Amino acid sequence: MLNIYLSGEIHTDWREQIIEASQGLEVSFSAPVTDHGASDDCGIAILGEEPDKYWHDHKGAMVNAIRTRKGLSEADIVVVRFGDRYKQWNAAFDAGYASALGKSLIILQPPEHDHALKEVDAAALAVAREPQQVVDIIRYVLKGTLPA
Repeated sequence: MLNIYLSGEIHTDWREQIIEASQGLEVSFSAPVTDHGASDDCGIAILGEEPDKYWHDHKGAMVNAIRTRKGLSEADIVVVRFGDRYKQWNAAFDAGYASALGKSLIILQPPEHDHALKEVDAAALAVAREPQQVVDIIRYVLKGTLPA
């Protein structure tokens, strides 16, 4: 069983595409909480309100980091998606953390991000453009077969 952590942008269905196309493969997936509101507010919902927005966000980031560290440390492969909306600083951090842990890292990004992410890409074992390419890599790793 291959454990795969799906990190990065939360505004498109790339995770669902990978999970659906991986049916029948011996894989399990984990990911950060992708409900943006829940992710932002988990700290105050669990640990109490904060009048200062900085501490509101800080509490949430710390609680989310518990889940992220677990997912990254247990993963065999970490896939980090950089999308078109927003700057995904957390995704870049996850890629660096995964690299420091010696995890196999696949970056999923559009070509227009190539220059900005060149250092992140240099730490990866593959840079994919589409979710199906990630699935093809997973299938190749598990079965040694090329796409049909």
